[in-house]
Amino acid sequence: MARRGAVRRRGSVALFVVVGVVVALGFAFFVGPLASSEPDGLERVAIDQGFAGQATEHALGAGPLADYGVAGVDDPGLSTGLSGALGVLLCFVLAGGVVMAIRVLRRRRDRAGAGPAGAASRSSSARTGD
Repeated sequence: MARRGAVRRRGSVALFVVVGVVVALGFAFFVGPLASSEPDGLERVAIDQGFAGQATEHALGAGPLADYGVAGVDDPGLSTGLSGALGVLLCFVLAGGVVMAIRVLRRRRDRAGAGPAGAASRSSSARTGD
């Protein structure tokens, strides 16, 4: 019975993640191109304080996703939308990798502590809530 609850919970978490990614992709692709082209806060301060002209190109300035666009896509709206969608997917993949690494490390830790001493310390920490 407890196994069914764990499967149901895992399914609801997966659904939550998938819906969240789809919503984020939709916002990035459809709403991103509608963002203001005016300078953002940091850029505005640089202009107001008179040091915006001292800015230099950063190392990734000529990269494939530089300046909120995709290199080689001529339509500015499509380019911005694709750039946002690729950014969302990249963040999702990186976050998923971190979560998977944490799960693997926890499993290894739990297996390493599965001996008699580890089991006793886990059961005592479960009773005390540590």
